Amino acid sequence: MLTIASASKIEQISRSDDPKSAIIAAVGDLSGTKVAADLVLLGTYIRNEKTSGGIIRPKETLQEDEYQGKVGLVLKRGPMAYGDWESPEFHGEMAELHTWVVYAIKDAWPVQINGTACRFIPYDKIRMQVSNPAMVF
Repeated sequence: MLTIASASKIEQISRSDDPKSAIIAAVGDLSGTKVAADLVLLGTYIRNEKTSGGIIRPKETLQEDEYQGKVGLVLKRGPMAYGDWESPEFHGEMAELHTWVVYAIKDAWPVQINGTACRFIPYDKIRMQVSNPAMVF
């Protein structure tokens, strides 16, 4: 049994065929929140509990994704979440809402929002966008 506060949400997300929708549902309504400055709020990607080979991962290993996962879903961003190097028409394109992004764990601040594993990361610490979050661990 997972002993962390986000245990039930981790299991929910890991059982979903659509992790993007599962994270959005688990975090809930963020309309009453504002993210500060250049920060980006990410929902932490939790890999599916069933591997592509059909093996069910033990519940204890699911929580490793909360601590070691390097992919997150952009849930919200601050008003200055763009790079000075970007031309105005591309400001913030690396952190578009509901896109998957890759980051270094050391650059992110882990939090739980509504019992869901999330991270805040400065915009310039996003390393790349990916279409499939399962391609990175």
